[in-house]
Amino acid sequence: MLLIPYHAAQAFNTWGELNYICFAQNKVISSLIVFLSPYYMPIMFVLAGMSSKYALKRRSYGQFLAERIKRLLIPFVFGTLAFCPILAYFGDRNNFNYNGGFWRHYIIFFTRWTDLAGFDGGFNVGQYWFLYYLFVISLVAVGIIALGTLVTKNCKIKVNIPFPVICLLAIPLPFLYNLLSIGGKSFAEYLYVFLIGYYILFDDGIIEKNVKYRYITLIIGLIACVINVYMFIWSGKDFGIANTIVKAVAEWFMILALIGIGKKHLDFTGKISDYLSGRAIIFFGLHFLWIILFQMLLAPLLDGNVVMLYFVPIILSYITTMVCSEIVYRIPVLRFLMGTKV
Repeated sequence: MLLIPYHAAQAFNTWGELNYICFAQNKVISSLIVFLSPYYMPIMFVLAGMSSKYALKRRSYGQFLAERIKRLLIPFVFGTLAFCPILAYFGDRNNFNYNGGFWRHYIIFFTRWTDLAGFDGGFNVGQYWFLYYLFVISLVAVGIIALGTLVTKNCKIKVNIPFPVICLLAIPLPFLYNLLSIGGKSFAEYLYVFLIGYYILFDDGIIEKNVKYRYITLIIGLIACVINVYMFIWSGKDFGIANTIVKAVAEWFMILALIGIGKKHLDFTGKISDYLSGRAIIFFGLHFLWIILFQMLLAPLLDGNVVMLYFVPIILSYITTMVCSEIVYRIPVLRFLMGTKV
């Protein structure tokens, strides 16, 4: 649910990054992105690693990879071909004054290869980078896991790590941010946290330690997030490596805190959570189109009113994305193409 306000805020960013549509820079709105970004996507890879631990208890490596193809690769390919050309058209029109036809722009999409961001109208994967990163990382991780299982097949390894040592797992993060990085998204970082989720954070004893220290890690994480926002947005200075270290602290301690809080307070199911989880990937695939469309349509009407220009597209995007998600969910072919099972 955070995807919509997060991606809507990118149109107001203060660091000069292009978006499919850009408005006047706003430090307050940009602070939301910088506050969430250290841990928002990394915790998804941690959870993927943790869930893979349980998945591989019930599936062979081949079955696991076959499921990853259905749940990740197929929606990645479908989303890239079906939705990303539309985003690229918006980007070319808003940023480079493209005035040609919509259908003609498909030629540009498949022939213009630049930075893969798509803000210039060229080929891009949009928000679907998450799916192909997770698919590739799943392939690599299965190889590492299979090799590790082969080496230790006669050894019984019990996870019993003191909590201070768990906290120290943040140390490698600053060294990974620029390693195997595409567009600021590091394969090395996400593979690292995926494997930490698989090998360490899945363990019930470790989870209970996260529960026990959840408020300590939350306080440390929130303080680091605030400092990160100040350094990057408000200070007007480049803190270099110090900012990178603070970002790593924010990332890791917020991950630990949210796992502990989730176990303590969100470990339940119900009609609402079942409904939302069943449509999560569809929601993920559709939301960005609606954000950009509503921002484009409302920009001339709400020009100068930053609050309305930020919040009105968010509200409308929630409504339309939920409605479209429900429609897609009820059509078996589309549901399959978007990686969702009943």
